[in-house]
Amino acid sequence: MTVNKADVRNYLTQLQASICERLAQLDGAATFVQDRWEREEGGGGESRVLTDGRVFEQAGVNFSHVFGAQMPASATAHRPELAGRRFEAMGVSLVIHPRNPYIPTTHANVRFFIAEKEGEAPVWWFGGGFDLTPYYPFDEDIAHWHSVARDLCEPFGPARYAEHKAWCDEYFYLKHRGETRGIGGLFFDDLNTPDFETSFAYMQAVGNGFLPAYVPIVERRQNLSFGERERQFQLYRRGRYVEFNLVYDRGTLFGLQSGGRTESILMSMPPLVRWQYQYQPEPGSTEAELSAYLRPRDWLAEFTPSTEQLL
Repeated sequence: MTVNKADVRNYLTQLQASICERLAQLDGAATFVQDRWEREEGGGGESRVLTDGRVFEQAGVNFSHVFGAQMPASATAHRPELAGRRFEAMGVSLVIHPRNPYIPTTHANVRFFIAEKEGEAPVWWFGGGFDLTPYYPFDEDIAHWHSVARDLCEPFGPARYAEHKAWCDEYFYLKHRGETRGIGGLFFDDLNTPDFETSFAYMQAVGNGFLPAYVPIVERRQNLSFGERERQFQLYRRGRYVEFNLVYDRGTLFGLQSGGRTESILMSMPPLVRWQYQYQPEPGSTEAELSAYLRPRDWLAEFTPSTEQLL
C-alpha cells in the first residue's frame, strides 16, 4: 500500500491558505499575520492569526509538520505498541472566536500520523473533524451545520455520519460539568481503512466541508445587535472552551508533549474570558435556554432545514 506523505502535506497547506483567505474576506477589516516557526526536535509549521477584526475577535489557522525519534505519551496511551517508533505528524487546526455572541465559536482540524520502525510496516492513520459551540443557539444554524456534515459523509457509507457524530458528542463532553462543549459535528481518529486513498479522501471531505458549514452561519448572525449582557455571557461560556482544551483535548496534550510551539498550541484559547462562581442564568432567559442544547441530540431529526436555508 502506497502512503503519499507529500500529497497530504500539499493538501494541508492549500487548505490553510483557502480558509484564511475566505475568513479574511468575511471579516473585511483585519488580515492574518503569518508566523513561521521551526521545532528543535524536527519539523515546524506556520501559524496564521487574525486578531481584533470586525467579525472575528480572534481566528487562528495553524499548519504543522513535525517529526521525532519517539512517539509522545499522548499518542501511545491507547496504542502502546507504537512506543519507541519514530513519527511524523502533520495537520491543520483552527479555532475561531467571533466578536458577536450570536455567532458560534468553532473548531476544526484534519491531521495525519505515521509511525515507522526499521524492518516493520509503517503504521499510519488520519483524524480530524469540526464542532460548533454556540452561546445563543439557532435551530436553523444547527440544522445547516449537521446537514453539511451528513452530506459530506454520505459517499463513505450510510453509517459514517452517525458514527462520527456520536464520536464527536462523546469526545467533546466535559465530564466535570456534565455537558457537551457545544452542539457537536464530526470527530474521527485512527482512520486507516479500507486503504490510504479512501481515508485521505475522507479527511479532505471534512477539511473542505468546514467553510460551507460555517460561513453561512456567520453571514446570518454577524449583524445582529447585542449588548453587555450577551457579551458577558459569551465571556463566561468561553471558560468552558478553556476547560476542555486544557483538561481533555488530546491535540493540546500531543503538541505540548512533543515539544511543539506553545504559542501556536495555545492559540486556541479565547482572547478574553471570565469565570463566575456559582453562576446560574435567570430562569426563562435566553441564556438559560442554552442548557437544553448541551447534550447529544439527533439534530437532523428535530430540525430539518428548508432548501432556502441551505443555499
